[in-house]
Amino acid sequence: MIRIWHQSFTELHQLPAYQQAMDAHVRRVVRPDTEVVLHGVKPGTYPGNYPGTDIAHSALYTLHASQWITQALKASDEGFDAYAMCTLPNPFIREIRSLLDIPVVGYGEASFHVACMLGHRFGLMVFIAPMAQLYREQIDGYGLGARCAGVKPVGFTFHDVLKHWNDPEPLIERFRESAAELIAAGADVIIPGEMPLNILLASNGITQIDGVQVLDGLAVTLKLTESMVELKRSVGLSHSHHGWLSKKPSRERVNQVLDFYGLKI
Repeated sequence: MIRIWHQSFTELHQLPAYQQAMDAHVRRVVRPDTEVVLHGVKPGTYPGNYPGTDIAHSALYTLHASQWITQALKASDEGFDAYAMCTLPNPFIREIRSLLDIPVVGYGEASFHVACMLGHRFGLMVFIAPMAQLYREQIDGYGLGARCAGVKPVGFTFHDVLKHWNDPEPLIERFRESAAELIAAGADVIIPGEMPLNILLASNGITQIDGVQVLDGLAVTLKLTESMVELKRSVGLSHSHHGWLSKKPSRERVNQVLDFYGLKI
């Protein structure tokens, strides 16, 4: 059995239809003996039910991202086998890996690398246009800049997805139009970007656009998470704690620092 802590950047309790669709897709993807427990950020994190109004600003994004550290520590403390960061920007993923011994897999990082295994160049769709700068920097940081054909707004918003959840065809058609522009720019794999768009497309069976693969990032993240757990169990494969970027501090000191800054676990 594998227990995976899923972490979202949304307040899932405010989005029951979205949470239900995500849970259904998770069950289609993972092994029968894998348990995935869905978690959102703390109630009241945002003024509404969507993080985009805040995380479009780098300072607010970073402040909210502190929750990902405390949630990761909870996942480890509660005996989960892995921590799946199911949001495109994967906040503090490197720092979180330095704190944990269990596998930590990020949706953005996993999708970018797997896309390069499926095609020569990938294109990325986003809701929040200003965050394209962050994603380009991350892609360059992974050494994949030459493999990215572009980062493009999809042309609608998270709220549009909620509004059209039961009537998705207009959004799917708009997605096809935006994807065609990335394909013309050289993309032969399309990453839907933010998780709500990924879930909308996956729930409606959209796997290709004009012969170009549409990557299901949630499926990639969770299947890779299962694989990392299995590799750790079978051959001891794990992320490094060598060097300043990855060296693990004592948990006692981590708790002291969290308490100092009022970040309760």
